[in-house]
Amino acid sequence: MPSDTVVVGSAPSGRASLIELDADGAPSRTVEIDAEALASAVSLREAGGDVRWVWADSTTVYSRLLTAGVRVARAWDLRLVHAILRDAAAVRDDHGLRAATAWDAATSAPAGGDTLFELGESASGIPESADAALAEYRRQVSAIGSSTNPGALRLLCAAESAGALIAEELHAAGVPWSRAAHEALLEEELGARRGGGLPTRIEQAATTVRAALGDPAASLDSQPRLLRSLHRAGLLVQSTSRWELAEHDHPVVHPLISYKKLMRLYTANGWAWLDEWVRADRFRPVYVAAGVVTGRWASSGGGALQIPRALRTAVRADPGWTLVTADVAQLEPRVLAAMARDTALAEAASGRDLYAGIVERGAVGSRAEAKLAMLGAMYGATTGESGRLLPRLRRTFPRAMQLVDDAARTGEEGGVVHTWLGRTSPTAGDSWRDLQSRASDAAASGIDETRARRSARDRGRFTRNYVVQGTAAEWALAWLADLRSRLARLPEVDAARAAAASGPVFARSPHLAFFLHDEIVVHTPLEHAEAVADAVRESAASAGRLLFGTFPIDFPLDLRIGETAEKG
Repeated sequence: MPSDTVVVGSAPSGRASLIELDADGAPSRTVEIDAEALASAVSLREAGGDVRWVWADSTTVYSRLLTAGVRVARAWDLRLVHAILRDAAAVRDDHGLRAATAWDAATSAPAGGDTLFELGESASGIPESADAALAEYRRQVSAIGSSTNPGALRLLCAAESAGALIAEELHAAGVPWSRAAHEALLEEELGARRGGGLPTRIEQAATTVRAALGDPAASLDSQPRLLRSLHRAGLLVQSTSRWELAEHDHPVVHPLISYKKLMRLYTANGWAWLDEWVRADRFRPVYVAAGVVTGRWASSGGGALQIPRALRTAVRADPGWTLVTADVAQLEPRVLAAMARDTALAEAASGRDLYAGIVERGAVGSRAEAKLAMLGAMYGATTGESGRLLPRLRRTFPRAMQLVDDAARTGEEGGVVHTWLGRTSPTAGDSWRDLQSRASDAAASGIDETRARRSARDRGRFTRNYVVQGTAAEWALAWLADLRSRLARLPEVDAARAAAASGPVFARSPHLAFFLHDEIVVHTPLEHAEAVADAVRESAASAGRLLFGTFPIDFPLDLRIGETAEKG
């Protein structure tokens, strides 16, 4: 345990408490300060050298530090780490961690109090007292140390904590957003904004749809009613999905698809969204680190994970700044190759499009077939065309296919699986086990047996993908954390060229502005663009080495430098 560890929490006196730990993890000094002075104290300690802050919840604490203009290099998020260790199969002796159920609470949005540091308990119910935080930190350190794979678990917990910092920083810095470009797109696509009614092009599309249906009063936004209107018009579809509609030749199909597309833009990212989420030239979504069970992030506000392609023209750098956008080609199949130590699949991916490499090795006949088969292998689509192609993948890439097949089998049998670093899937629920038990009973009905088999297959599909998606999320965290450190070392620009809307911490230096599973956007002064691009590439390579050592797998990036975040 490093001697530069400081536990942050509240003191019985109601003040903020900083407990400094020695090299053995024992308290060496405790300092109490007024809550309003916490930001200054943290800033001073950061300037004095490397320190790891241990606190209950980055969502609660770090968001306020950023507002005060203070950034930290390292932290340990007790809430997130608790969730990992509580469920980790590698943790055999938990040293009382699983019994500390107060730390099971979900994250909370940043509180809106007047003080920097709220005392007592956070809005999530997690105790914020320094003594409680220290006790939990000791449980976590002991649980990791006595686990069956302490190195991997420690790396996962550090990466998860770094991700929590980055999630708050992304919110604080925001995505540079041009309201004018967004409004121009809306007017071009939807027509003029009208108070009290839908935009003109949506109204026109609706009129066309109703005319094709022969029903002037048809309800287009209620699926049950719309389906009845479609059936009356002779279009016997089971849903109103674009894919099913496109299979039919009927006058209503094209205008209805067009209407649904326009309404999706209007309701998800129209003027109301713009008014709510874009202020002072920044879109600030609320990210939820590890919001998905596999460790992927989620978003609890603003729809950051669903920005339509067309709206990327509104993601626009400030004057004198530019955007470096990068996404990883075929991240999950590459991660699968590395996890399985499948050198054949790694060679197919080396320095090129992985799906094209699969074709070159003779596994399938076309890139489209390669993509369909690989996605089927990872997501459990083992019937139809994907199922037909899977045996070819198993012959060509046996190690990779065995890894996901074994994970699926474990899930079907009610077992748990884990990612490369040790995040463990949820256990099968009581209702699932009850169903399997009833189906195995000699007196079980055929209905029970059918339901049990279907439920087992569903769980197998989940565990099949869990190991790959979860490990890909770990790689992405390592990429983000390494890139964050590299960006922090680049020099600041002078105050006259600051991107003021990015806030006090990020106004003068390159910073991460957006993250989506396998894609990042960095907002940077123009003179640092090439250095940032190099940092993005180097951090991707570093993440691969950190997780997979010398195994020969690369993670090529589609990297672009430009004023907007448009994809080519």
